[in-house]
Amino acid sequence: MRIPLIRGRLFDDHDGPNAPFIAIINEAMARRFWPNEDAIGKRLGFDLGGGRRRWVQIAGIEGDVKQMGLDAPAKEEMYFPYWQAEGNYMMPRALAVRTIGYPTSLLSAVRQAVWSVDPDQPLSNVMTMDDILDREVAQRRVQAVLLSGLAALALTLACVGIYGVMAYLVAQQNHEIGIRVALGAHPRSILGLVLGRGAKLTVKGVGIGIVSALLATRLMSSLLFGVSSIDLPTFASVAVLLTFVALLACYVPARRATRVDPIVALRHE
Repeated sequence: MRIPLIRGRLFDDHDGPNAPFIAIINEAMARRFWPNEDAIGKRLGFDLGGGRRRWVQIAGIEGDVKQMGLDAPAKEEMYFPYWQAEGNYMMPRALAVRTIGYPTSLLSAVRQAVWSVDPDQPLSNVMTMDDILDREVAQRRVQAVLLSGLAALALTLACVGIYGVMAYLVAQQNHEIGIRVALGAHPRSILGLVLGRGAKLTVKGVGIGIVSALLATRLMSSLLFGVSSIDLPTFASVAVLLTFVALLACYVPARRATRVDPIVALRHE
């Protein structure tokens, strides 16, 4: 399972049913019960009933694993050697097999290996690790796809709105643009003038959007795993994308403003 060993040792062939009972705990358990000391070599007592008690020595500490879900904090956990698990209520109920190729291609071989030990042992609920992770994040993936679709729709509406506003402003400023052209203004300066006004509105809108997004990050934190809800590269890339799309929506009206005939514009006014 590639769970990292932090300190101590792993199980080996010497940890049989007649050997001293040992266990490996995770970091969460070590932090809770031995916060200021090394847990290696400490002992745990298990009440077996009838006045019997089993003492287990800690042989190693492994990294935390999210057993209860990706959105749940790691719980205190213990691992026991298989040959020492008889009579333990934590007797293993699942078999994990590590493969080099595609896992399901070895399903028949795994069945034969299990049936060679116990012909009556059924194998059910066979899944790959990818299947387990996909099932774990299925609900969040649907929510993320839905939010992405709504975000794309909002971006489209924003582009249409920016284009409409800029086209209206250019139409309202035909007289001013006509005078500038009549006085010798270069088309590039007209283009820069209109784009500059659009850029000011864009910067204000992106600024308000970033502040609103920062305030809404707590609502999004439940959908994220392994990343922070305040991810500066993501915020920067989205801001650049929105600015580019907004300026692109401003470009068509600005380009049209450079073609204004000053005589027509002045006569119309």
